[in-house]
Amino acid sequence: MSNPPKAAITGWPVTHSRSPMVHGYWLQKYGIEGSYGRVAVDPVEAKNFYKNFAESGLTGGNVTVPHKELAAACCDELDDAAKAMGACNTLWLAEDGRLMGANTDGIGFLGNLDQFAPGWDKQAGTAVVLGAGGAARAIIWSLLSRGLKTVHIVNRTLEKAQDLAEQFGSSTIAQPWDKLGDLIGTADILINTTALGMTGKPPLEIDLSDLPKTALVTDAVYSPLKTDLLRQAEERGNPVVDGLGMLLHQAVPGFERWFGIKPVVDDELRALIIADLERSA
Repeated sequence: MSNPPKAAITGWPVTHSRSPMVHGYWLQKYGIEGSYGRVAVDPVEAKNFYKNFAESGLTGGNVTVPHKELAAACCDELDDAAKAMGACNTLWLAEDGRLMGANTDGIGFLGNLDQFAPGWDKQAGTAVVLGAGGAARAIIWSLLSRGLKTVHIVNRTLEKAQDLAEQFGSSTIAQPWDKLGDLIGTADILINTTALGMTGKPPLEIDLSDLPKTALVTDAVYSPLKTDLLRQAEERGNPVVDGLGMLLHQAVPGFERWFGIKPVVDDELRALIIADLERSA
């Protein structure tokens, strides 16, 4: 291959991104001639960078904060998820040079649950989602794509939850944080998308007493890997899924686009990232 494909994580900052570790693992595993690196994109230069992405020398790449919305606006074409969210995390150049964008966060969320709680969506009718940020947006989109009937969006700032509910329609209901106690008994799946409970952040204080024992509990946070929410749910017998798989599965579509092989999220990759999380804890 005369010009091996090059991809990278782009954003500001990108120093601590684990994406190069994930994609590097797959490149080595599948014996692919190609590379995946880091490109720090200063916010001052970001619009010019994404508008002229073909000049970057990259085949494609990922986008992290704070450029996801800007990158989406610079794309010539977006997939349905990126359109719905107004943000993209995955870019690639089409054969005609057009910049294509996708949002794979929702795919990552679903892939994680499908791997560790197969069949979770067969009986799930009601979801309770904590938070109303970018992760919540992707997760709500993915839940509705799987046919959940009701998604309660619980947020301390009600207006943000209302904005999401307006966007996603009648299946989504904005709720103030003080209603969580009333809602938790209705949940088939409980999802934390806030930073509460993350290493270095305030705890997520929540009473799970009324949560049905069959309800699946998952957390978008993966540092620590087992958050207090997951530990508390597990101790009372609920099935739980940690947030690391969302990071790993969202990377799959991009790798396939850039390097031509659909990679597998396996135990060895999880172990590699967990070891790195422990080193940096």
